[in-house]
Amino acid sequence: MSAQSTEAPTKRRGFRFPFAAQVLLGLVLGVVLGVVAFQIGPVGEAGDPNWLAVTLETIGSTFVTLLRTIVPPLIVLAVISSIANLRNVTNAARLAWKTLLWFGATALIAVAIAIGLGLTIRPGLNSAVDGASAGDPSGTGSWLAFIESIVPANFLGLAADTSVADDGTVSTSLGFNVLQLIVIAIVLGIAAVKVGKAAEPFIAFTASALEVVLKALWWVIRLAPIGTVGLLGNAVYSYGWTTIGALGKFTLTIYIGLALVLFVVYPVIARLNGLSPAKYFSGAWPAIQLGFVSRSSMGTMPVTQRVTEQNLGVPRYYSAFAVPFGATTKMDGCAAIYPAISAIFIAQFFGIDLGVTDYLLIVFVSVIGSAATAGTTGATVMLTLTLSTLGLPLEGVGLLLAVDPILDMGRTAVNVAGQALVPTVVAKREGILDLDRYNTSPDASGFVPLDEPAAGSDTADADDAGTEADREAAASGASARG
Repeated sequence: MSAQSTEAPTKRRGFRFPFAAQVLLGLVLGVVLGVVAFQIGPVGEAGDPNWLAVTLETIGSTFVTLLRTIVPPLIVLAVISSIANLRNVTNAARLAWKTLLWFGATALIAVAIAIGLGLTIRPGLNSAVDGASAGDPSGTGSWLAFIESIVPANFLGLAADTSVADDGTVSTSLGFNVLQLIVIAIVLGIAAVKVGKAAEPFIAFTASALEVVLKALWWVIRLAPIGTVGLLGNAVYSYGWTTIGALGKFTLTIYIGLALVLFVVYPVIARLNGLSPAKYFSGAWPAIQLGFVSRSSMGTMPVTQRVTEQNLGVPRYYSAFAVPFGATTKMDGCAAIYPAISAIFIAQFFGIDLGVTDYLLIVFVSVIGSAATAGTTGATVMLTLTLSTLGLPLEGVGLLLAVDPILDMGRTAVNVAGQALVPTVVAKREGILDLDRYNTSPDASGFVPLDEPAAGSDTADADDAGTEADREAAASGASARG
């Protein structure tokens, strides 16, 4: 009888369809079903949407609602934990300052590209869009309103919205003011750090609660392939090629600007900092792809942080600060490319000449006012803030709303890409980036694995065990640089 082997049997895993490939399949299927729904057309004399269009709209809106529902606790817990995670890092102030500096520098480059494209392509001239579609937006932004919105009206950051229907019915809904939530979380985080030992239970509870929320959010994210089908399918049905064609020149200009930032500026920044652009894209692509579909930087934040740590090699103690912070303030798509080109479009459409001062104001608003977008779906507030600063007609926003969902996909993808790039660059320059992990190649399927590590798994343990070593490296690196 042969001796029984004492080695544990190797666990064989069956074939798993990569998550990124699932989302890609959802993109294709969404376009196909959207075209089918568009071909079926409205039904009945009232022109109601057909059954397929209703199904697509329900699926997409449900997915976005689930993401939005979990954003408030995610913001508060993530920001508090981010600040707490930096309390034991010697060069925390240096990391925070450099992160802000790179946020501003990349935003400056993005808005310069946008202004150049707006003046070169001139999308507002000879546009096929109907001027009758101009109308005041439902919400507007101004510097005074922006400053006032930072001050929390209540501890939960709740805001009430009352509307009156055509039949006189009054309805009130409650929502969360994201900017106020961020301020509340920052104050609580700093207070917890200042309190010291007495606040350790609170910090531990916050970290534990954040893990619970992230687990729940991960379940929602796993629905992204299905949500993709609904969101993209509904967009194709609702707007069709005719609507997009009327603003084709504008849409093309926006996407050229987004493509230049994503595929030229970001790779050049990576290369100048000694990082492989191909490795950056292969590592960050799952988050970029989800951002394109979800149209929410905050909703994508857990995946962005995961790829930043696991695929790009940024230490957890730094990424836990930089990524949530970037998800609320790093908006090259929504706060730089889009408002700059849109403001130039509206000025050209209404025959208003912009001077050098106006273009400088666009740059100022784009670099300083990024927090107005607050990481949520849509960039109308940022656009109206830009228009009001320049004195341009706010009703011009109505000209662009028809294609906003189509544009928002690309805008958010660029936002997320920047939110992953900046922490990676700062970590590289500070000598705390895990280059071995950064240079790890994708698997055979062409996608970097993004499977959720089980609690207590080797991956999770290795990350936690490496935290102290990373902190020591950060401290020694800062000392060596003086």
